[in-house]
Amino acid sequence: MTGTRNRAPWALALPAVLCAALTFTAVPMTWLLLPLLVVVHAAGVLVIREAVVRAGGGWPSLVLLGVAFQIAKDGLGLQALTSPRMYGAADWGWRALGVNWTYWESQIGVHVVLGVLVPIGLADLLFPARRARPYLGQKGLLGIGVLSIAGVFGLRVFVSASQDPGYQTPWGWTLVFLALIVVLGLLAWVAVPRRLGRRGRAARTAPRPGVVGFVALYLTMAFLTTLLPLGLGADLLFGDLMPPLFRVVTAAMTAVPFGLLVLRWQGAAGWTDRHRVWLCGGILVSHTAFLVPGSLAATLVGSLALVAEVSLLTVLAKHVGQRGPETIPLRPVSRH
Repeated sequence: MTGTRNRAPWALALPAVLCAALTFTAVPMTWLLLPLLVVVHAAGVLVIREAVVRAGGGWPSLVLLGVAFQIAKDGLGLQALTSPRMYGAADWGWRALGVNWTYWESQIGVHVVLGVLVPIGLADLLFPARRARPYLGQKGLLGIGVLSIAGVFGLRVFVSASQDPGYQTPWGWTLVFLALIVVLGLLAWVAVPRRLGRRGRAARTAPRPGVVGFVALYLTMAFLTTLLPLGLGADLLFGDLMPPLFRVVTAAMTAVPFGLLVLRWQGAAGWTDRHRVWLCGGILVSHTAFLVPGSLAATLVGSLALVAEVSLLTVLAKHVGQRGPETIPLRPVSRH
């Protein structure tokens, strides 16, 4: 068990860095910033996962804490949520009240799903016996928590200061971001776990794993192409036919029902680890495919990444299939 305990945090931290940081959407000079990105994403997802397990929460709690983490990272660290110059987000999206709303929504989707939900889902598949148990002790959690806070400050010092020198988030929005982080944390820690504790498993039947994968692939692509140019190029899908505000609303109308649908599937009879492999795989493959139609280098690297993802997911699916029927509960145990 000691070996499993030592490997499990790495099985969560490494996919979080790979999915959320080492992609074409990462900040410039990603490789030079790799140590900082490792600290931010690996420590952040570990803190979120450990907090939710101890609270007895499930995926809704992970989403809430994932949004809080994204606000801390992009709002307080990178300052990209309000900066009129950072990444040029104010030019290609809807900006109102001093906030880059299109950028904010796109990053919630990318960082919460690819930086939190998918890595935790993959770690649960690799270590099902530890799905409902903490990976870290109290001292380890405290150390990782301090490291995650230091990572956010590091983004402010090393990334924001170089990409947008001299900019400071208005104090009003800083207070709003801090308040949102606190409220989301309380909801994830107290309200959502209590509500989940009163819910049972529904009698409905889960769809086939292939259907889950196709829906995840399609809706992920729909969300990304609504908010961002395909391959992060110059032109948005449908160009000026979709005003920026309409894009924000349309993307939300894609993401929210998708999340509710996944919750419904997970509460259905017959939902297994094979379904989870297809769910994570559909999201990962769609995200990588979205980024492929860029430069020649992006196309080559993205194509190799797609081959690697499909190969690894195939191996994981076989590994899950050899385990036999699932006996480990999805929802973490309640805190004592």
